[in-house]
Amino acid sequence: MRLLVKRSSERVKGQIAVPTSKYHAHRALILASLAPGTSRIVGLSNAQHIRHTITALRGLGTRIEVDGDDFLVHGGPYRPLRSHVSVGGAGTALYFLTGLASLASAPVTVVGQKSFPRRLIGPQLQALSDLGIDLDSPTGGPPISVRPRRPKGGHARIEGILSQWISGLLMVAPFATGPSAITVEGEFNERAYVDLTVRMMRRFGLRVDVSANGRRFDIEPGQCPTPATVVLPPDVGAAAFGLAATALHPADVLFRGLPALPADQLDHPEADLLDIVAGMGLPMTADPATGMVRVRHDGIRLRPARIDCRAVPDTLPALSVLGALADGTTVLDNVAHVRLKESDRVEAMLQLTRMGARIEQRGQRLLCHGVERLTGAELSSFNDHRVLMSLAVAGTAADGETRLTYPNAYRGSYPRFLEEMNGIGLNMSVEREREREREPERTPDRSGTRASAPALAAPAN
Repeated sequence: MRLLVKRSSERVKGQIAVPTSKYHAHRALILASLAPGTSRIVGLSNAQHIRHTITALRGLGTRIEVDGDDFLVHGGPYRPLRSHVSVGGAGTALYFLTGLASLASAPVTVVGQKSFPRRLIGPQLQALSDLGIDLDSPTGGPPISVRPRRPKGGHARIEGILSQWISGLLMVAPFATGPSAITVEGEFNERAYVDLTVRMMRRFGLRVDVSANGRRFDIEPGQCPTPATVVLPPDVGAAAFGLAATALHPADVLFRGLPALPADQLDHPEADLLDIVAGMGLPMTADPATGMVRVRHDGIRLRPARIDCRAVPDTLPALSVLGALADGTTVLDNVAHVRLKESDRVEAMLQLTRMGARIEQRGQRLLCHGVERLTGAELSSFNDHRVLMSLAVAGTAADGETRLTYPNAYRGSYPRFLEEMNGIGLNMSVEREREREREPERTPDRSGTRASAPALAAPAN
């Protein structure tokens, strides 16, 4: 199957409902599962990655219910229902739950979909071992066998390549029998995501002391989290695709759920994206009736930008599309760690050259030399939700038709992506089964097949 995208020449108009933040949802659900009592997570997320986190927590014995538009999480000790707990395709769940599985009452083997052996987790496993967690991973990745024993604490040092490594260490450290110190060495990427983890831990009553330079975290032993009510904010990362679409077409679109506030007042690690696209010339105003972001214009030529991807790594795919059509050269700096996500996103977005874009990688930079027009092409999504959605948006501004592999990858983070994009007048559709039978897959996808998503409201065992 392919996602088929055709050029859109009309003004895009209407509303886009911005989903709730999956970054907050992962952290809130996991911390709530550890807090004895009942926590309420306000604002459902139907993202497939969140479903995988919920399924993994249920496999550890946590009862999670859906109450209207909220999650009710009944936290307490982990009592696994089975020896193998799958995190599906949720990388965040893999990084966060591997250490926490040591708190279970029985041995647990953490597994995931077959693309997970490429996920770089070895340095985190070593740091978890340094904290006294008893685990074993013959391949340096899943399957990871974790035996029940609280961490002893100590001093763990970790490279700051991926924020999830650091967050995974922080979340398990309060349950150690002795004090813990975690020091970040080298480049510190994605710092805002670690800051979010610390804030969320504090919401659940866990104490973390952060040094003045933000590189050392000291955690007291023997802590017990307390239940909390957490309201999930809008996901700026998901809004990026709608913002990109409205930047490439004349537009009058309301972003429902995304308040028109300064970036520093939005509780989201990718809030800087709003300043970036505004700097590129996207006119965003406060809708008088709702106070939400509205984009209205009759056509613009974007300005180039220089962006440090250590701060907003997950927006690289969408920003590279904007840079490909901007007036000048957009520079995306410090992109090395973006190659370690669901796919090598730098390599994936270099496919824009097949559409006529002028994009090149130079060391840790991705240079996007703006062109006037793009042409549709056969591309691979590498089964990566952000790559698929970004290339699909590019396809709406390209002559002809763009065809993308793994058309359902968007469900990982943005289940209503197709409905929202088509709802404002874009043209995206999944080819029918009989079309797939006539024309086999042309672009091999390194990431393997995607596991089917468990039901959001499956019985809470």
